[in-house]
Amino acid sequence: MLDIEVIEDPAAAEASLDPIRTRILQELVEPASATQLAAKVGLPRQKVNYHLKALERHGLVELVEERRKGNVTERVLRATAASYLISPVALASVAPDPRRFSDRFSAFWLLSLASRTVQEMGKLIAGAAVAKKKLASFAIDGEITFRSAAERAAFAEELGVAVTKLVDKYHDGGAAAVAGGARKHRLVVVLHPALKTGALKAPSTQQASKQSAEKDQSND
Repeated sequence: MLDIEVIEDPAAAEASLDPIRTRILQELVEPASATQLAAKVGLPRQKVNYHLKALERHGLVELVEERRKGNVTERVLRATAASYLISPVALASVAPDPRRFSDRFSAFWLLSLASRTVQEMGKLIAGAAVAKKKLASFAIDGEITFRSAAERAAFAEELGVAVTKLVDKYHDGGAAAVAGGARKHRLVVVLHPALKTGALKAPSTQQASKQSAEKDQSND
């Protein structure tokens, strides 16, 4: 089982977004049969089997074992990953392209870079799994509090200079280096405001209705 599986197939993405199937994938972090799942999700076994077949067809669950009970063969299944992430590849025709943006201070460029990272890492993880090799990667995640916009801008400038010096020191972009076995790596450095507490919570139905009404009034 993978820690994270990146879904690229549009049909598989659609199947995974069904609320019932999402719940089934969550439960199948541990192997279970349709009968066991039916008790957990509160649905008839036949209904659970229907969803399991769809998930298995799209490669989101896999067979662990088959148990013979009298005249019946019980299939035990497990999710192929502990978590799933839908790649922008699933929306290839409308996926963001970093080449459309050139402003390093653009939030849309940052989002496009993140989208490309998901696409590329998904393919790299899948390839490493097939080759049974460890994927070389590195990341830094942290938070910084700036006292002013000027201080933030100064930090960004210094960070850019420092990264450029490191790239100049280690980068060898020559064809001879690649031919000799050198491997290109992608470098992305991002900086953005942290979300405020509670910002990820979805508004309640009442709040959503109120917001919609306020919006309608403002458009009158």
